[in-house]
Amino acid sequence: MPDFTLHTYDYMVITGYVIVILWIGLRVSRNTNNTEDYFLASRSLSWPLIGLSLLASNMSSTSFIGMAGSAYSIGISVFNYEWMATIVLIFFTLFLLPQLLNSRVYTMPEFLERRYDRRARFYFSAFTILGNIFIDTAGALYAGALVIFLLYPEIPFALSVIILAILAGVYTILGGLRAVVYTDTIQAILLLLGALLISALAFGRLDSWQTVVNNVDASMLRLIQPIDDPFLPWPGLLFGVPLLGFYFWCTNQFMVQRVLGARNLDHGRWGVLLAGFLKLPMLFIMVMPGVFALLLYPDLPSLDTFTPDIVFPVLLFDLLPSGLRGLILVALIAAIMSSIDSTLNAASTLVTMDFTKLLKPAWSEQQLLLAGRITTFIFMLIAAIWAPIIADFPSLWVYLQSILAYQSPPFVAALLLGIFWSGANRQAAFWGLIGGHLLSALLFVANMLLGIIDIHFLYVAPILFVFSSLLIIAISLFKISEHDRASIEGLLWTADTYKQESKALMDKAWYQNYRIQSAIILAITLLLLISFW
Repeated sequence: MPDFTLHTYDYMVITGYVIVILWIGLRVSRNTNNTEDYFLASRSLSWPLIGLSLLASNMSSTSFIGMAGSAYSIGISVFNYEWMATIVLIFFTLFLLPQLLNSRVYTMPEFLERRYDRRARFYFSAFTILGNIFIDTAGALYAGALVIFLLYPEIPFALSVIILAILAGVYTILGGLRAVVYTDTIQAILLLLGALLISALAFGRLDSWQTVVNNVDASMLRLIQPIDDPFLPWPGLLFGVPLLGFYFWCTNQFMVQRVLGARNLDHGRWGVLLAGFLKLPMLFIMVMPGVFALLLYPDLPSLDTFTPDIVFPVLLFDLLPSGLRGLILVALIAAIMSSIDSTLNAASTLVTMDFTKLLKPAWSEQQLLLAGRITTFIFMLIAAIWAPIIADFPSLWVYLQSILAYQSPPFVAALLLGIFWSGANRQAAFWGLIGGHLLSALLFVANMLLGIIDIHFLYVAPILFVFSSLLIIAISLFKISEHDRASIEGLLWTADTYKQESKALMDKAWYQNYRIQSAIILAITLLLLISFW
């Protein structure tokens, strides 16, 4: 077990980082005067800011802590979530992003209202708020508190959670999305450099890649696992992971909000594709360190009740000297704060724009801003209270993915059918959501609580998706369409949409063509899959 102690240089680096981030957040907050600026950064974000912010918000607990721990336990198959995210983001760029930006919505539930009705908006918004608090924010707080626990075991876990919540909450409450994106950009750079350094130093402790191949079970170095694999069977990868990825990247306000703040469609597309491209190196800088740790610390699972989530902190403190240790710890704190600030701001946006503004139409911009800031503070407290409970799950990664599998499929069904089929109507969408979640609740109780059945969570997701889709289709066919086609024309993707975009792309250079960019990223993804099949 390494010595989890910090020295003077480490504290200096950490203190300097916290001061700079808070200063940026507070400085940005001075120019926040209305809801569009607070929640969407005045729709002025450029593609590098969007791409790096998406990456930083995603690369929090699920990456630094969860991915290294899962790789230590079961191998590199955890990377399947990363390359699949790249595919999902390309799909998002091609089929959904234009409709979102052209609709000028503030939230994803608002888009669902445009396509269906207000019931769908309220329902989706409420579920998303719960997910942002109990899945995303609480998960990030748990990961951060774990690191503090290793440094100072005498500090209560709950107190560590509160400290992190306050650090990220201050500038989020004051500065809104602009503060989140600006700080996320800095944090994304630190994240990439920090993860790269840890991976390089861990690999440097080994003789060669051949040493890894010779001493690690071959199945742990393969992405595609057999059908009886308990973590990620190949049918789950094919049918379950894409659904979870679509929900997380394409419908979750937590991630989509910075895309809605893009200055135009091109910047939105390029930013999303940048995030997708940057997901691919995660195999080498975030997953592989967990595999290297198998050789460096073969007896680690017996050391602590938090294992396997302890793997990355062990690598950090064992490999790095004083000073650099503080720098990488800053990167870890950056990852945690990026997720916390993004989810808090997203949940606040949903409450303010989907509920407060509709229920209180007479409220001024300043009143709505105040409501958003108060909401952020309340959600920060709730997430801090829930975070310690996550320790009861087998690992952080299992907690995050299993909860999504039960929550997200009905929303994915409603959105995909709404985009590609004009016949899906408001009654069908609402009852498809209700019916999907009733089945979800039954499966959760039978599978997770009572143990009557044993269904992998990656199989739960496609079951719920198919059920909700069939319910929406059946009700839509039974009832005459309630929509005037013209009222939803701009929200649908059709063959004409593709033709119009093709004409617009003729005037762009090849390197500005999002389709060519997508093809290049797909080719790199395929190369990785072939290499580690």
